[in-house]
Parts: sequence; C-alpha cells; structure tokens
Amino acid sequence: MGVKTDQGLKHNKYAYVCFLCSILVNIFLSYNLLVGSNWSLSWSTNAAAEAEAVASISCSGHGRAYLDGVVVDGKPVCECNTCYDGPDCSNYILNCPSDVNSGDPLFLEPFWMQNAASSALVVSGWHRMSYQFGDHTATSKELEKSIRKLHSIVGNAVTEGKYIVFGTGSTQLLNAAVLALSQDNSSVPSKVAVSIPFYPAYEEQTEFFATKDYEFYGDTSLYKNNSDDTMDMIEFVTSPNNPDGKLKRAVLKGPSAKAIHDHAYYWPHFTAIPSPSDEDLMIFTLSKLTGHAGVRFGWALVKDKTVYEKMLIYTGENTFGVSKDTQLRALKLLNVALEGDGRSLFKYAHETMRNRWESLSQTVSLSTRFTVQEIAPRFCNYFQNVRGPSPAYAWLKCEREEDELCYKVLEDGGILGRVGTRFGASSRYVRLSLIKTQDDFDQLLQHLKILVLQEAGGSRADI
Repeated sequence: MGVKTDQGLKHNKYAYVCFLCSILVNIFLSYNLLVGSNWSLSWSTNAAAEAEAVASISCSGHGRAYLDGVVVDGKPVCECNTCYDGPDCSNYILNCPSDVNSGDPLFLEPFWMQNAASSALVVSGWHRMSYQFGDHTATSKELEKSIRKLHSIVGNAVTEGKYIVFGTGSTQLLNAAVLALSQDNSSVPSKVAVSIPFYPAYEEQTEFFATKDYEFYGDTSLYKNNSDDTMDMIEFVTSPNNPDGKLKRAVLKGPSAKAIHDHAYYWPHFTAIPSPSDEDLMIFTLSKLTGHAGVRFGWALVKDKTVYEKMLIYTGENTFGVSKDTQLRALKLLNVALEGDGRSLFKYAHETMRNRWESLSQTVSLSTRFTVQEIAPRFCNYFQNVRGPSPAYAWLKCEREEDELCYKVLEDGGILGRVGTRFGASSRYVRLSLIKTQDDFDQLLQHLKILVLQEAGGSRADI
C-alpha cells in the first residue's frame, strides 16, 4: 500500500512539474513573440483610447455620448433619452409625453454595453478601400457563413439550397424583391397586395418606386377568392406581423401568386419559433436581431437563381452593394450573437420583451376602455419549452364608441403612438412600440396606468 502511495505522489509531482514547465515555456515564447520581436500596439492605440474615453462619459443612465456626436469645447456631449435633458441627462422633464411611435430597437443597448469588449472594432484607415473583396464580389463570405450558421442554430429558416443577397437594411430588399418577382415586359403590371394590418413601408415603397411592371393593389382579401389564375400577384407576408405580432401565412394561391416573406421579427425574443421557415424568398434584418438599426444591414434568402440575380442587379445599381464597413461590423456582431449558440443574447432579449409585455398587458387588463392583441402560448424549438407572448409592439384598441380616434385619446393622455390607419386598419387602433429604451417603456407604462386609473375616477396622485 505504501509503495503505491509513494508512486502516486511521485507521479503527481512529475505532472505538476511538467505543467509548470509548460506555463513557463509559453510565457517565454509569448514574451519573445510580442516583446522580443518589438511588436506592440501602434496606430490603434489612440483610436482605442478615444473610443474608451467617449464611452466612459457619464450620462446618468439616461443617454449616451458618441464619437460622432456633437462636440462642445473639444468634448463630445451627452445625447439624452426622451424626457431627459441637462449636461449629463440627469434632469427629468415633467409632463413629458411618452414617444412610442417608432420601432427603434434600443432595448438591446444594455446587452451590448455588457459585451463591449467582444463587440468592439478598431478599423484601420485603409480598411477595404476597394469596391470589391479579394474574390471580386461585393459580399463577405465570412459574413454569409455566420448568417447560415445562426439560422441553423436558431432554427428559424432553412438556408440550404438558398442564395443570399445583402441589402442596406431590409428596407432596400423589400423593393428589390418586388421588382425581381414582377412580370417583365407585360402589358398588365403585377399587383402587390398585403393583409391588413400591414407594415406601411410595403405600400409607401411600392407606390414611390412604381414602374410599369408593378403597382400596389391593397388588401389580399379582395383577391383571395379571385378565380382569375392569370392575374400576377405579389403578396407581402409579415411573420410575426408588424403591428400585431401574429404568425402569418400567405393567403393568395394559384400559379401566378408569389410571396415575399418578411421575417424581421422571426427571432426567439419576439416570438416562439415553431419550425424553420422554408419559403422561396425570405427577408431578415440586423436591426431587429441585434438592435443595430443604425448599421443598416439586411439579407434575403432566395431559392430561385433568376430572382436572386435580379435582386443583385437592383442592389448593385442602387448602391453598388453594401458598405464593406457595414459588413465588417455585422460580422463582428453576429459572431458575438453566436457565442454559446446565442443563449446569452436571446435569453436577455426574450426576458426583456416578456417582462415588458407582461407589465403592459397586466395594466391593460384592468381597463374596459382599452384592449391589446391576444397571442396564444406556443412551443418554441429554440428554447425547447412552451412560452407566452413577447411581441415587439402592442396593438392597442380603444373600445368605447366615442373613442373612434384612439391615437388622439392616447395623445391627450401623454402617449404618442402610430395611428392604425397607417397600417390599413381602423383609427380605433394604435401601435405602441415596446422595443425602445427602458426610459421610453417606463414612461409609457406610467401614462397608461394614469389613463386606466381615470376610468375608476382616480388621479395622478393615486399612482
């Protein structure tokens, strides 16, 4: 027994000595590589220091300073959130209305502050000065690989057998898709339709860029029972839908019906992912995935090669492709999102949106004057559980007969939303954005609670 113990001790000492030697050798080699070869940070030092200095400026948690922001006395100043002002954004503006009109996805800003080191970029002044990459294309192959990997992990889209088109945000790709799917040299233009309520840009863009090849024709309900199979139809299908967050399918059928599936919100933080989408043309955007709307990057997964090539021609003629700086930043952000199979990003984002929805719907449930959309719980393949709703927007309806102009009712109560008529719906509806800053959401909830309380004869003092 004693002999075996001695042998074991000798073995452990030997292993420890080997381990220690390994560490010393690595330190020695690293020193020689970095110091011995006179390698050190040079041109990036000042850029990194400048970025750190601006990021460290205190704005009281109610604003941010930026490298490209306004400079006063040689120093960038704070840009304050809604309802805050002052040099450090610490002054709360009383009786300030809650602006929840836009879909600016700033709710993810805290996540990226927590991941500042892994998501930061320092780029040389000579980075990608050419129109093209080394393979004579305008598309980063590494970014394309990251996109395919992300969809595979999340399980929200089939990328196998699909071409990828990059766009300056998904906005550019919407009209590129319409043009690519429309009939060429036809005496009758293709008719673009969408189900109510719908994202306003579908109508606005189609009419703005209208050619002899296509025109906006309104609600799909006018055509879904149409017996004319020769009518060339292009349908926008938004799933989850903007504004009501519901999962949608194409309603137009027939040999001449084509669809553009806008999956901007088909990510685990906004909806359960019941299965991967495998449509012929699907559009996604970085803005609603990571929150980086300002980067302006989107992509389309396209099955048909001819449609893919037409979309490439459109983006090429329109902007000569997507900025190489944009592609680099998108690659960096997606690689952070991919860490741990996306669990860190999607867990944070989903919990934030779920908590906001629960707080808002609980407040509205106390009201008979207002209602919001109902979204049933569904099984999510990504999270592997049944989960409740966490939509990007509340689709609020004024139920009282006298409240026909619902946006005006909310406006008088200090809430600025987007009127339902913008979405082709009744003016009794208003879209309220839940994806802006925490300050924006807190102000929305505060004003909404006051409106609900007033139904029972209460006042601000009771809040």
